[in-house]
Amino acid sequence: GISLGFDAINMEQNSGTLTRVMAQPIYRDNLLLAKFASAMIMVGTLFVVLTLLMTGGGLILTGVRMEPQELLRIIGFILITVIYVGFWLSLSIVLSIKFRQAATSALTAIGIWLFFTVFFQIVINLVVRSILPDPSFLNQDQILRYNEFILDLLRLAPNQLYTDASTTMLMPSVRSLGPMTMEQMAGAIPAPLPFRESLMIVWPQVSGLIGATAVCFALSYYLFMRREIRG
Repeated sequence: GISLGFDAINMEQNSGTLTRVMAQPIYRDNLLLAKFASAMIMVGTLFVVLTLLMTGGGLILTGVRMEPQELLRIIGFILITVIYVGFWLSLSIVLSIKFRQAATSALTAIGIWLFFTVFFQIVINLVVRSILPDPSFLNQDQILRYNEFILDLLRLAPNQLYTDASTTMLMPSVRSLGPMTMEQMAGAIPAPLPFRESLMIVWPQVSGLIGATAVCFALSYYLFMRREIRG
């Protein structure tokens, strides 16, 4: 997503092609939408082809029959992955509009990705441990709220949302994405969840990714509509 969007606007403006394109009867929002939609179509096609190749190869090699529930889970995983890539694509388009140089937008996008992927969890743990009390002195209910608070903070990162959604979608045995008490686990039947219930579990994560993507695209639309492109 970053590689497809970091030079979507600034590269064309630096080369002078953006002025020629906008001299035609083309709206700015159509240009921005075409940049986003074309990259998403290419990414979606790539993931669909790779998934079909891997699934077909697995069926041939193992001879195991695929159930309809498994097919739905694979389709859901593809959609979640495309949405996740779309977030980084929309963010990189925002940076390509904000910065004049493509190298600056690329390094900024990679830096944001590295922060959320590597350093965000470390920062959250350090901040929580310095502010909240030691969990060893808490009771069971307080420990559950403590863990839920940490999970809520970690889910501010898009990669955490994608990890939760993809894990639940591909593993029917996952019944919850948060801490559970012994009383809640006592009545749980150790059986795989159907696709619909797994989808309901990950729907907040999927909605978060879609919302973040929409916010980034709306911000890129706002910046691009107000930007002077003739200079």
